[in-house]
Amino acid sequence: MATEEKDFIKGGEFLIRDIQPENVFIPEDFSEEQMMMAQATTDFIDKEVWPNKMRFENKDYDFTLEVMKKAGELGLLGISVPENYGGLGMDFNTGMLVCDRISGATGSLSTAYGAHTGIGTLPILLYGNEEQKQKYLPKLASGEWIGAYCLTEPGAGSDANSGRTKAELTDDGKNYVINGQKMWISNAGYADLFIVFARIEDDKNITGFIVEKGAEGLTLGDEEHKMGIKASSTRQVFFNNVTVPVENLLGERNGGFKIAMNALNVGRIKLAAACLDANRRGISVSVKYANEREQFKRPISSFGAIQAKFADMATKHFAAESATYRAGQDVENNIKRLENGGMDPQQSKLKGVEEFAIECAILKVHVSEASSFIADEAVQIHGGMGFSADTPVESAYRDVRIARIYEGTNEINRMLTVGMLLKKAMKGELDLMSPAMKVAGELMEIPDFDTPDFSKPLSEEAVLLGKMKKAILMVAGKAVEKFGMDVEEEQEVLMTVADMVIETYVAQSAVLRAQKLADRGHANAEAAAEMARLYMHFAIEKLHLMGKEAIYAIAEGDEQRMMLMGLRRFTKWQNPPNPKELRRAIAKRIIDENKYPF
Repeated sequence: MATEEKDFIKGGEFLIRDIQPENVFIPEDFSEEQMMMAQATTDFIDKEVWPNKMRFENKDYDFTLEVMKKAGELGLLGISVPENYGGLGMDFNTGMLVCDRISGATGSLSTAYGAHTGIGTLPILLYGNEEQKQKYLPKLASGEWIGAYCLTEPGAGSDANSGRTKAELTDDGKNYVINGQKMWISNAGYADLFIVFARIEDDKNITGFIVEKGAEGLTLGDEEHKMGIKASSTRQVFFNNVTVPVENLLGERNGGFKIAMNALNVGRIKLAAACLDANRRGISVSVKYANEREQFKRPISSFGAIQAKFADMATKHFAAESATYRAGQDVENNIKRLENGGMDPQQSKLKGVEEFAIECAILKVHVSEASSFIADEAVQIHGGMGFSADTPVESAYRDVRIARIYEGTNEINRMLTVGMLLKKAMKGELDLMSPAMKVAGELMEIPDFDTPDFSKPLSEEAVLLGKMKKAILMVAGKAVEKFGMDVEEEQEVLMTVADMVIETYVAQSAVLRAQKLADRGHANAEAAAEMARLYMHFAIEKLHLMGKEAIYAIAEGDEQRMMLMGLRRFTKWQNPPNPKELRRAIAKRIIDENKYPF
């Protein structure tokens, strides 16, 4: 146990701790059994979903429900539910892997699956009492019942605790009566169970309730007309004197906000996983088209401008995938660590995810934006055909847009990322102040001209990652010094710092994965190094730009000039990459394989 505690990497600690390749999980570490589960899920999607994409686009809600029921029969809805409650009881990262593979063909199924297995089921698994778990989890795990999650209201979106839906205890103390309105509720049209948040009388915080379909006074609005995820049922839910037995209160009174936030932590990292197979399919569909489409008597895949697109798409996906599964395994390792320490399994799952809430927010932002980029480029590669509903890239472009909005908008998650880091620092859980002060002192000293060991793979990238962290500490430290407790009101500055943090975590994940593959002599090691190096180019450029914007806002005069000099020092390559050559090498591999091959 002592060794476990010593090696344990806390959430957010990637900013201040030197992490070695052998200490991170990479997708190539999945076991044969886990990959068989992933392949079975892919086979299910290829057979049941991909050939029927137009049924989803034509708003065939019954078909979405039919596919969900089939997924339940295969056990795919109960991956993370313990076996004694009718599930498969698999670990967190395996659940991520299945979520990844089931989500690639259409955003409609992805949303239905995520809402059901995540925010529709997990609140009961994590906060329900034994009677509630025995009653509801087997039905949810098998797909006999479909779950939905009722949090958002017309006046309560990002400010979830401001909801006005009310619950009042009856005079006999046996029931609660709920009145109110919820909106944008995924799965509402075919849900059998609703996780509902309401405020009991004048309580400070909301409380969670389990409400079954058919409860008198529970009614649904019409299906929303949406840009994408067409066959994902999205309706308003109305509560008009809906009677709920007191035994259906979920968790503790006043504890609903905590349930909502922890469910969203899981939802955020699962959303990242849910974007990954759409990325792979988008790249593969596009390269097949580009290899077949001829202009000027040659396939368009032979043109440098198209090759650059493939390279950038593949690189952004490689980095996103690396970061997602790294964090997923960190969560799983933490759950096991807590269980081994004697913590109750239910509490271990709660605390296991909560520790990495920062990484969950980072991934939600980064992967949703990388996927939006990939979908957009897929449309562009298809040209006029990409604008046609006859191609899968058109619906993918529309479907992915919601990913930057739900589970907390990307703006909210950016501010949460920095806010949670600062709160951890203030609580003494993360020592950011000491390294920030050390970096501030370095600005007054002669620059360190350490030369990387270029004989080792990605050695300069590893050195640069350390300097990127220094840039973040320099900027964040000065922002806290300047604004103090009011820093949370400086949203423009927080957003720039968040982007610096996000790029550093994702770039670090890509580099560590490539180094680990190189150490193993893996067949994809060279390609991984190319993509890691190209991603570092992207990350350094963005970090430098965001750093400058922040410095302009928090410093003036000589101090500003000194910080800008420091930023240049922290983002300077000794042996800069050649993006054109890297892109050509990466693209050649994709074009030759006629798919995303990594």
